[in-house]
Amino acid sequence: MNINFTKYAKFYYGISGILIIASIAALIAFGLKFGIEFTGGSNMQLEFLDTRPSNEIINKTVADFKLGEIIIQPTAEKGIILQFRGVDETTHQQILAKINEAFKVEEKSFQFIGPSVGQELKNKTTIAVILALLAITIYIAFAFRKVSKPVSSWKYGITSLVALIHDIVIPLGVFAVLGKLYNVEITIPIIAALLTVLGFSVHDTIVIFDRIRENILRKGMGQFEETINLSLSQTVGRSLSTVFSTLIPLFALYFFGGETLKYFSFSLIIGITSGAYSSIFIASPLLVSWKKWDERKFAKK
Repeated sequence: MNINFTKYAKFYYGISGILIIASIAALIAFGLKFGIEFTGGSNMQLEFLDTRPSNEIINKTVADFKLGEIIIQPTAEKGIILQFRGVDETTHQQILAKINEAFKVEEKSFQFIGPSVGQELKNKTTIAVILALLAITIYIAFAFRKVSKPVSSWKYGITSLVALIHDIVIPLGVFAVLGKLYNVEITIPIIAALLTVLGFSVHDTIVIFDRIRENILRKGMGQFEETINLSLSQTVGRSLSTVFSTLIPLFALYFFGGETLKYFSFSLIIGITSGAYSSIFIASPLLVSWKKWDERKFAKK
């Protein structure tokens, strides 16, 4: 059955436009809350042998050390992660001794990252994401060079780039809100998840574009919009089944994987869902819209 996906293209663009504008507004208003890997600081993971005390009691216990803003994240049933300003090993041991005086605890790990290292890591992460986006765009433009009509091959690359930006901006907007409300931080695992989303999304888009290329080469250019709808009808079942089968273990990780994997899996859930939507309802319809815009421009000349 050939479904007319492109008929409601303006509706799809409207939904995505609202989500992207809301995400950008959240990023501007709240910004992203980066973990100590990017900002520098100390990270102490503790396991209480008895009942875990409240955050207020823990804050009072270490108040004499003037550690600045202390972020306390519960882990598992009796664990916590303390994040605070960078301290040397002597101060670290004093803090641990002070906590041990009040509670029975076992230190699982301690990490200190200097601000210069954190800033360097942030810069390299930004460069890595930009290079990944450019490389993907250039690859798609090159791969589809044999179908330069009725839409130029570079436009396949640009539409895929638009879809990829869509799939990155929306999760970042969500994390900007979560950072403001719940102190959720952007960490290395979340960056890894977003890069994974890029790969997943572009793979889904390429599968659809490849079917478009096959149909054009086999049936000729004909009605381009009909070819797009036919290609989407032929691939939508595969795309949705792939997404659903991926989301099942991700939801399992989110609910049962513990605090460490919670936001890693959450970012993948948002990104992969957004990627499936953009591959079907944004990237391919954009090709049709672009062709119509070119035709209108040509008709005015």
